Amino acid sequence: MPSPARPAAAAADDATTLVITRVFDAPRDAVFKAWTDPAQVARWKGPRGVQAEVEQMDARAGGGYRVAMHGTPNGTMVVRGVYREVVPPERLVFTWAWEDDAATHRAGHETLVTVTLRAIGRRTELTLRHDNFDSAQSRDGHGYGWNGSFDKLAEFLAQP
Repeated sequence: MPSPARPAAAAADDATTLVITRVFDAPRDAVFKAWTDPAQVARWKGPRGVQAEVEQMDARAGGGYRVAMHGTPNGTMVVRGVYREVVPPERLVFTWAWEDDAATHRAGHETLVTVTLRAIGRRTELTLRHDNFDSAQSRDGHGYGWNGSFDKLAEFLAQP
């Protein structure tokens, strides 16, 4: 199985922004569906050792989502948000807020995630921009989580 490209960029513009770019060995439509199909999201969201349970997902502008992350160092953590833009198969914009306090975030603090997908032949370049963190610690903790999720997403997309 080919290994996914490591982040081309995992840089922050400042303490409130995280940007990660990864290339996946899968067509753009498949990557987009992995973000919008609850059964697929449950297979890859969260770093190793974390199992996502999609409790709600209405992937349309104005629709909401709620995902429980089981097996985090803080037990089960729940994230929720609202989709602001859904442009198949190229762009998703949604809010992101944890329902529980943890070492790296405050409950209820809303951030904004923008996912852009660009076709590169049969591969897909994904750029994630996660804005409005309240601290560098929160940004870095989310960077760990997103990169772990993307490792699992690459493995999921590589399955026949």
